[in-house]
Amino acid sequence: MAGARLAADIGGTFTDVVLETAAGARHTVKLLTTAAAPERAVLDGMAAVLERGGVDPAMVTGVVHGTTLATNALIERTGALTGLLTTEGFRDTVEIAHEDRFEQYDLSMERPAPLVPRHLRLGVRQRHSARGDELIPLDEAGVRAAAAVFRAAGVESVAVGFLHAYAQPAHEERAGDLLAEELPGVWITLASRVCPEIREYERFSTACANAYVQPLVASYLQRLAAGLAALGVRAPLFLLQSSGGLCTLEQAVRQPVVLVESGPAGGAILAARLARQHGIDRLLSFDMGGTTAKLCLVEDGVPATARDFEVARRYRFLRGSGLPLRIPVIDMVEIGAGGGSLASVDGLGRVAVGPQSAGSDPGPACYRLGGSRPAVTDADLLLGRLDPSAFAGGSVRLSADAARTAMAEHVAGPLGMVPALAAYAVAEVVEENMAAAARVHAVERGRDVRRCTMVAFGGAAPLHACRLADKLGIDRIIVPAGAGVGSAIGFLRAAVSYEAVRTAYQRLDAFDAVAVGRVLDAMAAEAAAVVGSAAPGVAARAVCRAAMRYVGQGHEIDVDLPVGPAPDPAVLHARFEAAYDATFGRTIPHLPVEVLSWVYTLATDVEAAEPLAEPDWSAPPAPVTAVRVAFEASAADWAEHAVIERSALIGVVAHGPALVVEEQTTTVVGAAFRAALDGEGNLVLQRRDRVEGEADHG
Repeated sequence: MAGARLAADIGGTFTDVVLETAAGARHTVKLLTTAAAPERAVLDGMAAVLERGGVDPAMVTGVVHGTTLATNALIERTGALTGLLTTEGFRDTVEIAHEDRFEQYDLSMERPAPLVPRHLRLGVRQRHSARGDELIPLDEAGVRAAAAVFRAAGVESVAVGFLHAYAQPAHEERAGDLLAEELPGVWITLASRVCPEIREYERFSTACANAYVQPLVASYLQRLAAGLAALGVRAPLFLLQSSGGLCTLEQAVRQPVVLVESGPAGGAILAARLARQHGIDRLLSFDMGGTTAKLCLVEDGVPATARDFEVARRYRFLRGSGLPLRIPVIDMVEIGAGGGSLASVDGLGRVAVGPQSAGSDPGPACYRLGGSRPAVTDADLLLGRLDPSAFAGGSVRLSADAARTAMAEHVAGPLGMVPALAAYAVAEVVEENMAAAARVHAVERGRDVRRCTMVAFGGAAPLHACRLADKLGIDRIIVPAGAGVGSAIGFLRAAVSYEAVRTAYQRLDAFDAVAVGRVLDAMAAEAAAVVGSAAPGVAARAVCRAAMRYVGQGHEIDVDLPVGPAPDPAVLHARFEAAYDATFGRTIPHLPVEVLSWVYTLATDVEAAEPLAEPDWSAPPAPVTAVRVAFEASAADWAEHAVIERSALIGVVAHGPALVVEEQTTTVVGAAFRAALDGEGNLVLQRRDRVEGEADHG
């Protein structure tokens, strides 16, 4: 895509905006998120970078946007009043869930409450079999009666989810038409369009989540589009999906649930590109902003992906404690560990950090915007890691006195210590929380995190990357150029993509190639129509997968398939056993194999990632022109840190302890590390005893 392009990432605390020109120049800005009207910070930021770059808004050829709006609405329960119309007798499916206990020994265990209250979950007579045969006709009078209940309650959005509608959606479609007649202006979500797959709980939950956030997201996106037009930007607006692919504004309005993890996905895209450029086979992406920290494994230049996801977990790390969404997503772990995460002392006298966040309003105490409780940013300031006059490019001036007062009152005082030591405790706790999350994330996938290179980005990640690397045993860190707005930069590397999925059961010992061919052809046509409308004339690549298992098993694994006609069952069987062996270390002989669902993904080609020149570790040391006393975590003591502008590192090596400063973030180079720039200006940190073939510069 030629010409200037804009990208904007709305986080819980900051909104990041990036402008890239056709000549390769990049201009960035970081502003506090305007929670009451999120589009305001986006438009202000875009106006600022266009002015900085001297770019006429009419010359912008594309705008890419990611937002936490849908995620926050689900977590904070600020979405629309929503109704659910379902098969008679199944109104409580979203509350019964899986009938298991995700926390075995917690007698006061709390499940996430359904998004739709019980009095607005209504049943109607109808039924299809699992093969799509009509067993009971749709009771149209019952649908109209349900609409009257929804109307009286003031419902803004309705999800329709019938049993086995993935196999035959006719009743859902008819019910949707009837509801649209009876409830003009009310949003309608059909589960068979949002999630045409087996398992009614996940399907109904996904449909309810889509309906719950749809009015909010649609209103926001319409205001943003109008604001862009008023700014003079006529370029198409694309939204980043949770899968890392782009979709059009119209698609996002229809299915806003695919935006739930859109912001973090941009960072994973950026990390994957760096992995390909540096030839790194295993990488840990570490994104820490103002509200959360996100960690993702990238192998062979591709982020880990999944087809299911939980949002708004009641218990950290515990699967089953959140609301399940059946959508394609880049697989990452997200915890409440950002710069705005609040610190406190619990009833046992322990320092606790997060998951509550000060956000952008009122923000950490040091922002002086009304916040009185200490946050991670307050701790970083008291530890000497931040320049109070240059935070977020100078857009926010920090107060060390306010940070010290808050830390003394809420952490240091209760523990009987000085504020500086309390700040160290807060930093250690948040870093250990992130290390624990990374270990769990890696172990669940059978990986050793010590073999990873870390890519650190987001406004807060470079401040904590070295200490996190110490805890995880990682020796190499890359802080990309523009790290403070890394996710927004990743948006500009994303492809337009669409994933079609269908549940169409097949046993390999009774395989119907004709039926499978029809399913694959329909999915290919659906994907081509969507991608072709968003990126006409652009080359695209298809990937096909099947969700397979041995007969009698309860869950499937994804198996890559050749793209084209229905595959030979012998090929399917061989690929399944290879994937099963790679996952579990064995196969089960003489047991039949079955396919539950088919997935067809079409994505436009992305720009090639050219290999980068590695830093020259034999280069002379960077000249030290300024020094700041800051806390050196590995030594648990104060030490002089060289303060070095990132732009001054060309052709030299920075030796820790040092602070490498730039407009939107600061990289803390620990005493055990050295840092230098690669061929694209990315900052590479290498543990001293792992740098090979370098001269000793003291």
